[in-house]
Amino acid sequence: MDKQLDPLIERVSKAFGTRLVSLILYGSAASDETRSATSDLNILCVLTTVTTRELKDAEPIFHWWRKQGNPSPLLLSESELRASTDCFPIEFHDMRERRKVLSGLDVIDGLAIDESFYRARVEYELRAKFLRLRQKAGGVMFDPDLLCRLLAESVSTFVLLARHALRLAGHPAPLTRSEILAHAVQHFGIDATPFQKALDLREGNLPHKQVDAVATLEQYMTQIAHIIRSVDDINLTASC
Repeated sequence: MDKQLDPLIERVSKAFGTRLVSLILYGSAASDETRSATSDLNILCVLTTVTTRELKDAEPIFHWWRKQGNPSPLLLSESELRASTDCFPIEFHDMRERRKVLSGLDVIDGLAIDESFYRARVEYELRAKFLRLRQKAGGVMFDPDLLCRLLAESVSTFVLLARHALRLAGHPAPLTRSEILAHAVQHFGIDATPFQKALDLREGNLPHKQVDAVATLEQYMTQIAHIIRSVDDINLTASC
């Protein structure tokens, strides 16, 4: 991981100089306990301001970073960081719990997260990602390998959102994927089997030919829908 992060730090520092406020790695890759070979390297880059000048300076770095198989960094100004915690409570909670400051200040330390729209944001992300999953699956239903790849690529996002669903419902929200699934089974009554298969596919522990991709997708979608209903029920309970 350091082989990717060290040149990133160097490139960002060189490109932005004194305009760089903070560069932070967050999520599972920032934790030695929960990191895996397939953990995404999620990066927050905070600058004094973000204009077309900063976007031009960032373009070659972002292009190089994506070619390494990483998601594009979040690029925020200092003022945007403080004003957007209500819009991105999922991301800021993840940053608060698992982060590593690569350069500059720890801008997350002491940051107040506005949870006014937290439940709605979790439901929105679940539903949006669920619809996207079905859209993609609809184009590859007769290709088991592509279906397996779709399961593998999507599962970390749904497990993360299940973790936030647990937090919203007032249950323990552990960091490891196996513990998250165990608590989701206990508190939401889901069947973790399709998630575990998708995780095994993602980690390379389960060959595609050993998976009934269509049946697993069906089970996977059923359990995701169950989590969505659980989050929706939180809203109904709060309204009573």
